[in-house]
Amino acid sequence: MAASEGQVAWAAPWPQKVTLHHLDRRALVYVRQSTPQQLVRNQESTRIQYALQERAKSLGWETGQIEVIDDDLGRSATSVEGRPGFQRLVAEVGLDRVGILLGVEMSRFARSCRDWHQLLETCGLFGTLIADLDGLYDPSDFNDRLLLGLKGTMSEAELHVLKRRLHEGKLAKARRGELGMAVPMGYLRRPSGEVLKDPDEQARAVVELVFQQFQLWGTARGVLRHLNEQGVQLPVREATGPQKGELGWHRPNYFSINTMLKNPVYAGAYVLGRRRQDRRKQKPGRPSTGRTVVPAGHWEVFLPNRLPAYISWDQYLLNQQQLHANGPRGLGVARNGASLVAGLLVCGRCGKRMSTIYVGQRLSYRCSRGAVTWATAVCQSLTGWAVDEAVERQVLEVLRPAGLEVSLTVAANVEMERAKDEALWRQRLERAGFQANRAKRQYDAVEPEDRLVARTLEREWEEALRAVRDLEEAHQRHRAQAPVVLTAPERAAIQALAEDVPGLWRAPTTTPAERKEIVRQLIDQIQLLILDKTERVRLTIHWAGGHVTYSELNRPVFSVGQLSYLNQLLDRVQALKESGLTQKGIADALNQEGWHSAKRRTSFSGAMVGKLLERRTPATLKQKRPRPALLLGPYEWTVTTLAKAIPMPVPTLLTWIARKRVSGRLSDEGNPRWILWADATELERLRNLRSHGLAHCQGLPNHQEPS
Repeated sequence: MAASEGQVAWAAPWPQKVTLHHLDRRALVYVRQSTPQQLVRNQESTRIQYALQERAKSLGWETGQIEVIDDDLGRSATSVEGRPGFQRLVAEVGLDRVGILLGVEMSRFARSCRDWHQLLETCGLFGTLIADLDGLYDPSDFNDRLLLGLKGTMSEAELHVLKRRLHEGKLAKARRGELGMAVPMGYLRRPSGEVLKDPDEQARAVVELVFQQFQLWGTARGVLRHLNEQGVQLPVREATGPQKGELGWHRPNYFSINTMLKNPVYAGAYVLGRRRQDRRKQKPGRPSTGRTVVPAGHWEVFLPNRLPAYISWDQYLLNQQQLHANGPRGLGVARNGASLVAGLLVCGRCGKRMSTIYVGQRLSYRCSRGAVTWATAVCQSLTGWAVDEAVERQVLEVLRPAGLEVSLTVAANVEMERAKDEALWRQRLERAGFQANRAKRQYDAVEPEDRLVARTLEREWEEALRAVRDLEEAHQRHRAQAPVVLTAPERAAIQALAEDVPGLWRAPTTTPAERKEIVRQLIDQIQLLILDKTERVRLTIHWAGGHVTYSELNRPVFSVGQLSYLNQLLDRVQALKESGLTQKGIADALNQEGWHSAKRRTSFSGAMVGKLLERRTPATLKQKRPRPALLLGPYEWTVTTLAKAIPMPVPTLLTWIARKRVSGRLSDEGNPRWILWADATELERLRNLRSHGLAHCQGLPNHQEPS
């Protein structure tokens, strides 16, 4: 009936949402708890979710049509990844097998709007109802869908608010330095929360040794190698298990050493936020991945001098610089390569760092950044020994006044290093003796009748005594090789070597890495510029402290045409020739007068003088005279004509001549040349020999060569 004037036209009564079409399909009850702790502490919530089966029965579903999906117990709903139960639920809805989904609230299904709206789209398409403790909803109905979308948004916002609240509380506690975090090896946390250095003296000594050796070697690998050579183990407090809190000793590895060197706790700093989550690098199903290192100036919390320190903060920063320099883009640690200035050379043209090239025993420096990146020509390239010798002369000149000071410092450092090693050995012996005494006390305390326990304790006591004996023998060998106090001859040798800096520099015991390290302590950068593509090279050395020196050196070049003094050299050669000297006499005179060839380390010879004289010879006289024709007898051939007649390559025919497979003789006219003999029968034999050799080669495997 139409509404009268002034009255509101109401919509039709609300439809019944549960129909026979829904009852013909299954009812799915989705049960989920976010963490395993909630399964233990919030059991009432789990019981309420399982009780939703009764809710499905009250709506008209039979017991056999109701299925519970509880595969996601202890899993977060922030993402669909890692939730097989939710994935199965969506798949069942998409296959039109589900009439209704039941959950205690919308946050049980998803905490992400993306996953939640995908589920709503699928349910609305296939006519699947959704029910929670508040009511029953039809996703195909606009009003219900609007309400469900709002509930999903609130669920995601609620998770964000909870996370933000927890993070701010954690951050506020960290800013006061009260947030308890795991402490690295060498530290111990009291029940009150106070962080102290490990009370074990040997544990502290090992941690100090790691940082001392890094200052000496400059690399984590060098520290690891030293610890393994000395048999030093790292102190680790057990974090879990029945031995929780007990001190254990583990074999050192690269990861542990590198982690210690990068940890600011050892410098006394309380830090939070050294790593940040980057979702772009996060691997699917692994939420703990994708962490990136945050620079020191961008940490969330940084409280210096809050913890007991093993090193100073300045030393920590120097360690980080060295670790960065050891990377692929850094200067790197000094190694035992032949180059003296590797990593210090900078191209004087483009400003790029020059590469160090080793080819066999040859060393060269090359600026090839443009050639590699843009396929242009190599900017600069030269032999390495000339540069190294020039830099070595200047470095030795700088080091000459420091001989006595070096000798005293070296002697003190050697004694200090040996004293630290001796202290560490004493601590290891003391610990081994304590273990043996404890094993003895345990053995003495057992009843004689309890033979099974007595035998076990006796074996442990013997093993402890054997460990003490082995450690004492190793200690004696170590002391025999390196006494704690330097002897008088050792002190005299150190002082003599230090005062003779060039002798110490060139001593066989001085490694290339040690020479490199000395150069890097004195020089920050070396700019190299080849002048006009000649043998002249300009070196600009930037010394540590800001001083700059300029010098020039002469490098080997490919040919005499690159020599800057070529014209003067040719004039001198011409003058010596006009004085009546032979080419050999001219070469001797040039060597005595101090002239250098293009290769720098090569003396002039008569042949080289001849080539220099040809440069002053007119072009008309340089034309080659035709070789006189050979007078051939009957059945005689030249090498070229016989090779064409067989046929075969000329080099192969020359090999046959050397192996006397062909008859011939050397001509007496001008330059000796081979004249070969072959009549018709001999020519046929050579052709058969050639064809037989080709067939033999074709039948051989690919990796063999014919004899």
